Amino acid sequence: MIDFGAFALLRPWWLLALPFAIALAFVAVRRAGEAGEWRRAVDPHLFAALARRGALVTGRGRSGLLAALAAGAIALALTGPAVERAGAGAFRNLDAVVIAMDLSRSVADSPRFRDAKIAAYAAAEAAGSRQIAIIVYAGDAYLANPPTTDHKAIETMIFSLDGETVPDVGSAPTTALALARETLRKAGVVGGDVVLVSDGGGLNQGAEAEARALAAEGHAVSTLYVPPTPLAPSKPESPGRAELGLIASLGGGEAADIERPEAVVSTLSRSAAERLGPGPFASIVWFDLGRALLLLACAPALLLFRRSA
Repeated sequence: MIDFGAFALLRPWWLLALPFAIALAFVAVRRAGEAGEWRRAVDPHLFAALARRGALVTGRGRSGLLAALAAGAIALALTGPAVERAGAGAFRNLDAVVIAMDLSRSVADSPRFRDAKIAAYAAAEAAGSRQIAIIVYAGDAYLANPPTTDHKAIETMIFSLDGETVPDVGSAPTTALALARETLRKAGVVGGDVVLVSDGGGLNQGAEAEARALAAEGHAVSTLYVPPTPLAPSKPESPGRAELGLIASLGGGEAADIERPEAVVSTLSRSAAERLGPGPFASIVWFDLGRALLLLACAPALLLFRRSA
């Protein structure tokens, strides 16, 4: 599928057939001549008599053009031109956003913690009318807010988080991602987004496996990196950033920093049609105009059968 905002081609590979269909239709009709295959099927003396009586189509070179127009319209119809259905974003069971917030000591006690909450709320705002769930984790993970469209409640929840919210010591992003996957499954979400807000602590092969599993189930995992306090000049590399980038790559999402969350925000703000793509639910968000084009193709096709004056 190729989309251009609110317009898309659901089967763009048929564009390759367009020039061939037009050329073949034009050549086939032109080679058939004025009388088509009747010239071969009818005895010459009978054919001459029909010509004298004016029973043959005079052609005037229009048949080839009409055939080319009909073939071109059919090929265009097969490309699946479509427009986004009004209110497609209202299908709440199609997609949702789960924000998993790291509340381990390294994040909650960091001077960047407020910036992390602002970035998390920016992600929630970018979700628009989609349902949003909040997961908090440290040594264990909890569903702090089930999927909801009440953005005021989400805002209150995010900015009330602190280091005392999760009593368990440690950092368990694997458990948080597993809980996000379970939350999306229970909600019947077709194509969701998971946003992991973390400094990268505790990431391991288990978290990588959860990111792969989420992607395999049609969801995307993006990450927002919470950098530590300013690093010394001898340590230009921020620990945890590469690990979070790997999680986003495995999860088919975007990786960004809390100071520059634009890449993640842009992903979350896409329309339902863009997020769900050409899968089995495409007909819910796209209105295929191909059938209308097939009707238009009937007009030049029917003219091919006209009688001459």
